[in-house]
Amino acid sequence: MSTLQHIDEIITSRHSVRAFLPHKEVPQALIHDILEVSSRAPSGTNTQPWKVYVVTGRKRDEIVERVCQTQEDIFKNPTLKDNYKETFSYYPEKWISPYIDRRRENGWGLYSLLNIQRGEKEKMAAQQLRNFKFFDAPVGIFITVNKIMGIGAKMDIAMMIQNIMLSAKARGLDTCPQAAWNHFNTIVLNALNAHEDEELVCTVALGYADPNAIVNTFHTPREAVENFTKFLSE
Repeated sequence: MSTLQHIDEIITSRHSVRAFLPHKEVPQALIHDILEVSSRAPSGTNTQPWKVYVVTGRKRDEIVERVCQTQEDIFKNPTLKDNYKETFSYYPEKWISPYIDRRRENGWGLYSLLNIQRGEKEKMAAQQLRNFKFFDAPVGIFITVNKIMGIGAKMDIAMMIQNIMLSAKARGLDTCPQAAWNHFNTIVLNALNAHEDEELVCTVALGYADPNAIVNTFHTPREAVENFTKFLSE
């Protein structure tokens, strides 16, 4: 396989994994290598605005337990949700087509695979809770940014995250980028002993995919290039 084919294979084979092998650990040296390579991501004037926290073992379990308990409390008493706000809007306040259509297709495609029907709120809540267990991945990666930085810093971090996912894939690991954790940024940042000037941007679950989990057969479609591109020459 040529270098071109290898790179294309890594990119196209990457997808969000939602079931990991919980007891197959990832060596810290391997995570270090992934982050070292990923840090070559471009950033405006080389500001390198990312700060990365890798949690495993008891620290991982502590954060999972605290956030899962909070999420379960919210399910029982939805008014508690107002106490946990993301610091920036990942999604729009008002959805329009075609984005809402793709969102619905994604959600119901996943639920259908898991045999979750409309109105089955407890099943939906249980699946949502899986986010905060890192889908059983043994490694959680939290990426933060200094609050003083602008929107461009988040673009830089997004490129760094993409590098993490591709570098992991090249090494036989899988990932799931997660924005769901942002609602619980106060809990997470406190558990990480992060500085008060930090803002949670994204979380990534890292580990080895469970090859027998049906949820991992879920692959989202992509629009044809012709649908999102205009080639202009004059």
